[in-house]
Amino acid sequence: MQKRQYSIGDLEKLSGIKAHTIRVWERRHGVIKPERTDTNIRYYHEGELLKLLNISILIQSGYRISKISDLGIEELRDLVIKTCAESDNPEILIETLIVAMLSLDEYKFLQVLNDSIDKRGIENTFEEIEIPFVKRLGLLCDEKTINEVQRNFMFNLIRQKLIVAIDSIKEDSFKAIGKRIVFFMPKAEWSEIILLFYSFVARKAGFEVLYLGPSIPLESLRSDNSINKNDILFLSLDSTCSDSELNNEIVPFLNENYPDLLKFISGMNIKSKVEQMTKELNNAKMVCSSDTLIAILTELKNKDTAEPGC
Repeated sequence: MQKRQYSIGDLEKLSGIKAHTIRVWERRHGVIKPERTDTNIRYYHEGELLKLLNISILIQSGYRISKISDLGIEELRDLVIKTCAESDNPEILIETLIVAMLSLDEYKFLQVLNDSIDKRGIENTFEEIEIPFVKRLGLLCDEKTINEVQRNFMFNLIRQKLIVAIDSIKEDSFKAIGKRIVFFMPKAEWSEIILLFYSFVARKAGFEVLYLGPSIPLESLRSDNSINKNDILFLSLDSTCSDSELNNEIVPFLNENYPDLLKFISGMNIKSKVEQMTKELNNAKMVCSSDTLIAILTELKNKDTAEPGC
């Protein structure tokens, strides 16, 4: 398979380093070396991109280019891991995860993730690091910057962390409330990580969860009688859902079949569409963060507790 070629504009967009600065670093420090096509157009391979991304992380952490320009790939990698372990800057950690994903570096990826969980806890790590990271990946996927191998590598590592966290919640803690939230996505959307994270938040808040995951045809919900009259629906969407699917399929189906059920709608990188969709749905709320979800769930629990005494 032919290696991906990157223009200097691609490097600027992915690393955040201006093209002019990259050229200066090439001339003065030999940081990366472009190749040229038969028509004399400069291009770079993935190795140069990864090196530049590592350098960008270290520059943001206070290192000078003159001090790190001579470091080899492994030396840069080790220094980035050490720097991330000492850093509280979410942007640096997100960029480090991107580098680890692009290079399929499991040790580096898990080291950053585990260090953050130890410092912040799993909820704050996902809210401050992982969800912004996944949103960034949505843009990289749209631009074909990352491939299926890199995406699945990242997806499975994060998914494992969430499953372990979910398994650690005691079963009797989320059956006491008596309300069930049904989590699903209508398509095989790669941003399932966010749906899984919100299911973890709901379980931890004491709610029973029916996790259906992605690739759930809407008609199957009705035909299988999967949804009860007291259930809450949680639907997550991303940019793979077209306007036609949202407006002509999902909204009419939910309004027709579940008009009275409370519906939570979340959407990665399509916030304005989800906001409009929520207005068109009966009894729906938009969820844009774990804090929003926790606040809504707390209100529901308090309401249920107060009802018997009314």
